[in-house]
Amino acid sequence: MQTPTKTRAKILVVAAVLAVAAPGIAYANTVGVTVKTPGATAGPVSAFSEISTHADCSSGLISGGGINQTIGTGSSSNGNKVNGTSPSPDGSTEYTGSTGVVGTDVTHWLGIGGSGGAVNGSFSSTPYAMCFTSSLINHTQVVMNKIAGPTTSGTVGLVVATCPANTRLIGGGARITPASVGSLKPIASYPTFNDSAHNYGQKAAANGATNPDSWAAVGWNGGGGNSNNTTYAYAICSGNGIDVSGSTVTVRFSEVSGPTAATSGQTATVGCGEGDGKLVSGGAAISGGSVTTTNFTGPGSVGDHLNGSFPSDSGGTPVSDGTTTGAYWTASTHTGGGSSPNTYTDVWALCADDGE
Repeated sequence: MQTPTKTRAKILVVAAVLAVAAPGIAYANTVGVTVKTPGATAGPVSAFSEISTHADCSSGLISGGGINQTIGTGSSSNGNKVNGTSPSPDGSTEYTGSTGVVGTDVTHWLGIGGSGGAVNGSFSSTPYAMCFTSSLINHTQVVMNKIAGPTTSGTVGLVVATCPANTRLIGGGARITPASVGSLKPIASYPTFNDSAHNYGQKAAANGATNPDSWAAVGWNGGGGNSNNTTYAYAICSGNGIDVSGSTVTVRFSEVSGPTAATSGQTATVGCGEGDGKLVSGGAAISGGSVTTTNFTGPGSVGDHLNGSFPSDSGGTPVSDGTTTGAYWTASTHTGGGSSPNTYTDVWALCADDGE
């Protein structure tokens, strides 16, 4: 039989252990993501046009999404480009009106493929929705911002959407209009910070950065056409009233040289590392390089464009419908009909942990 003194001593030891452990209790990461994709939709089939495809979450909320273009071969491949990768309330409607918070608990993602002056029967667009679940972040909101332009050849139009205070950025997207200006395209869609260190979004979030608060989109005008050209940025943020202080979103980033030759492509892939959390979204760019340390500049040729920004395996192959273990994001870029010196391909992965 234990003496009262020994019993009291044990109680005091247990209480002391609990008192020390309680503030530092580690909770498991409850973030889960299922990738949904319906496969490829053929088109566009005519010059200076676009097709809108969509991927939908039957459960969960979108934390982001992607698109992959099948471009065919030969010089006509130069004409197939991404026109948009963006959220939608129903799989067809776009958020292109008033800026600010435009949607809540969205479950659809658009992949919008466009064409320039050349098309062929190999063109197609495949959208990807990142269907997100979390015991902490159980509501989301979409913030949209837009800018007129770019209007002249070889110029960029950069716009930034910023999450409301005390919320967490988990993804984003980009869009340009109209499709009838075949040389107009979004060439960058990336996480950033609305602060002076990042020149309020003109510098992208770097590898290892945590908790970016904004998403940037960059429009690029090749031939100089202007029919009320507009560039849109979308930020996917946690809902209001959620204590996100214990959650962390980690950025993984990679930049590779190219493509530089005419009518050629390049890919770059980056993934979430051990301890980063789950892949929830990603971004891509074709640029003048050093995008995390200098203000964004356009690539070496006005015909350069994005052909994809999508969840993948470590080798850059897009994941299949229903994948729950995706950990990598791939950017696919392409030049036009001219050489493109000093051009780079950039890719970002966002990795989330909601443990405290």
